Amino acid sequence: MRRKASLRLVPVALSFACLFGCGSGEPERNNGTAGGDAGAYQSQADADKQAGERAASQVQAGSVSSVQEVVESRQSEKDFKPYQAPEFADSVFHADQAEGKGDVLLDLSNVSLGYGAVSAKADSRVKLQITTEGANDPKYTYDVPTDGTPIIFPLTSGDGKYTFFVGENVSDTRYAQLYQTQCDVKLQDEFQPFLRPSVYVNYSQDSECVRKAAELAETAETALDVVEAVYEYVCDNITYDKELASQVQAKTKTSYVPDLDQVLKSKKGICFDYAALAAAMLRSQGIPVKMVFGDVSPNDVYHAWNMFYTEQTGWVSVHFQVKTGDWNRLDLTFSANGADDTFIGDGSNYLDKLYY
Repeated sequence: MRRKASLRLVPVALSFACLFGCGSGEPERNNGTAGGDAGAYQSQADADKQAGERAASQVQAGSVSSVQEVVESRQSEKDFKPYQAPEFADSVFHADQAEGKGDVLLDLSNVSLGYGAVSAKADSRVKLQITTEGANDPKYTYDVPTDGTPIIFPLTSGDGKYTFFVGENVSDTRYAQLYQTQCDVKLQDEFQPFLRPSVYVNYSQDSECVRKAAELAETAETALDVVEAVYEYVCDNITYDKELASQVQAKTKTSYVPDLDQVLKSKKGICFDYAALAAAMLRSQGIPVKMVFGDVSPNDVYHAWNMFYTEQTGWVSVHFQVKTGDWNRLDLTFSANGADDTFIGDGSNYLDKLYY
């Protein structure tokens, strides 16, 4: 059973991780960091802060014991104002605006919105490699379908000059160039790559996970209420799939990519699934969420978790902790499967490597 801790307010960091190791079917390991200006998501901050303070006073006064009770009690209040999600942030491949060579099309028309798209036709495996100029910036590599189906990739290294290399496999790990170009990227704000669908966090307005997120948000007043509702739902309904984890680790399932609606239907998944599902549900409600890959000590487990952004007063509830005005770490895999919260701790045992 999932362990729950009491609800309280403190300004500390937050964590979200995988109980069993994730395997080679997930994105490649690389080193890197991400960050930036946090000024773009202040529009609802004052209202959210007031709502958080009201909820905190209720909890501290002992009249309620959980966020859910706070939400339920607010619903009966005349001043309850349901959370209003912004317009759905989509990502689209524009073939008519793409550049390329031969059967490769690279669409960079929406880089200011934090994403690009690529399609290719080839007889053997095709990869897209994305690099930036920073000495410590990670290198991102994606498998590209060889039948012309486009994929969306996020631009998670912030502003700067990006190099895009599309190559076809010629032997072992060697790839011959099909197309290469560079682009100067200036994001509208740092949150853009983490607000919309991409190849590893793949959803649409018609996805079941988006419908469920909207349903959960109906009982919420603030963005943190939405995070709490999604957290509780995933923890209560998704269990860890040991069989799939073994297949991924044994490389019998290569290049594994989550099917989020299937995860909801089967009610099971690995850490990649937990992280992608949480990202999709919260992004669809306008909450910036990173899907993070990296290592978790003390055993250096390669793992997937999330970070979400909030400027609201920090809640601490069950296994996640939130600090004001910063990215906060959220690990649903450990929380959903009964890991001791002392393992998750303050997040210092997490080493971020790749952001999606």
